[in-house]
Amino acid sequence: MDKGLTRHPGPTRPRGLTGVMRRGALAALPLVAAALLPAAALQAQTAPPPRGADRAPEAIRTMLGAWDLDIPGASRGCTVTFGAETDAHGRQLRFPATCRRALPLLNTVTGWARAPDGTVQLLDAAGKRVIAFGNGSAERGFTGTGTDGRTYALSSKDHPRAARRPAPSPAEQAATAAQQPTPVDMARTPAPETLPGLYQMMRQQGREACRIVLAPATAGPQTSAPAALAGPCPDTGLTIFDPVAWRYGAGRLALVARKGHSVELIFENAQWRKDPAVGAPLLLRKVQP
Repeated sequence: MDKGLTRHPGPTRPRGLTGVMRRGALAALPLVAAALLPAAALQAQTAPPPRGADRAPEAIRTMLGAWDLDIPGASRGCTVTFGAETDAHGRQLRFPATCRRALPLLNTVTGWARAPDGTVQLLDAAGKRVIAFGNGSAERGFTGTGTDGRTYALSSKDHPRAARRPAPSPAEQAATAAQQPTPVDMARTPAPETLPGLYQMMRQQGREACRIVLAPATAGPQTSAPAALAGPCPDTGLTIFDPVAWRYGAGRLALVARKGHSVELIFENAQWRKDPAVGAPLLLRKVQP
């Protein structure tokens, strides 16, 4: 080879991405980010309802969760969350600190409440109304007026709401009714002075389990008087209960256990029946004064 000639190296393949490839990758980044946005938005929309929503009264369940609060026609607004937890004057309301700059009236707001007439209100720390939303519904949103004289809009948009409870089944309704005390007809209740004496204690009609003596009350009909099981009692539940006193008021006879708890009975069909009828049944029938 002629030494006077200089050999130029041929083009070499750059390591990594070429400039064109790098520009193409950078241009694709917004597309990738855009593709990820719907998933992020979906995750935000499916956030669970606030704590305690499952136990909240039905009247406020449709209000629990996030809402968009803004001034119609203005660019300012923010997201507030209606909570189920109660405070001194209403229920908790949560929102980020940026809301105080976007909507200065929120600087005084600490909670929310639903008035008996259905009005949704945002309240201050003293329980005074700051914004009252009188028009609308949970589905369409609400409009109202603040103490600053401006109109505010509350919109649920795509924020999830706490689900309504399904209507109770007939079995659930019967179980709930059984747990409620039975109204007492005072015209048919025995006179207090007729209660002391010896009684049969029954789990089933006509089958004696144990006997109990109710001693006379000495300090008035509604004060406690001594009670005690009479003789052997083969019923384990009654021996554990171990009644030591009784009292009578508003037509209801209460047997008081040694540990302090009690069971109430009402007078029906010439005998006493445990009420509410929850758990093991109990009947008392007087056998002698």
